[in-house]
Amino acid sequence: DGEIGMSLSDTRAEFSFGTVRLKTKLIDGTFPDYTRVIPRGNDRIMQVDSASFSAAVDRVSTISSEKSRSVKMRLQPGSLSLSASSTDASSADEALEVSYDGPEMEIGFNARYLLDIASQVDSDVIEFALADQGAPSLVRTPGDEATLFVLMPMRV
Repeated sequence: DGEIGMSLSDTRAEFSFGTVRLKTKLIDGTFPDYTRVIPRGNDRIMQVDSASFSAAVDRVSTISSEKSRSVKMRLQPGSLSLSASSTDASSADEALEVSYDGPEMEIGFNARYLLDIASQVDSDVIEFALADQGAPSLVRTPGDEATLFVLMPMRV
């Protein structure tokens, strides 16, 4: 409990709380147009239970090498297969039921990024909007237009 002080100028901002003082320089110039990195036309929509997805990615990724942490997602109507392999020939596979009625496709992602996104989603369902195995994918919560993740695929 206490007051927070704030002061702004054209080039700096300062915040104070008790004995703590934070000074920062404001960004010079034009902020980048982030809308240009948001892909358009990702029409392959998959919805999956967020808790099941997160747990499956976590289990499968324990096999993948620390360097790549890659997980392959194989989508078919109604199902998602997650797989990972390591350089010592071990592998792991998991299957999940999903809402998906598009064509079969395979795409790889860094497991750490998938887990980071899943931990930030405050919903029972995660939605992936995919285009193809080489294009950026969108990850979001259905009905939440304020939160959107752009995820680059990996070659697997």
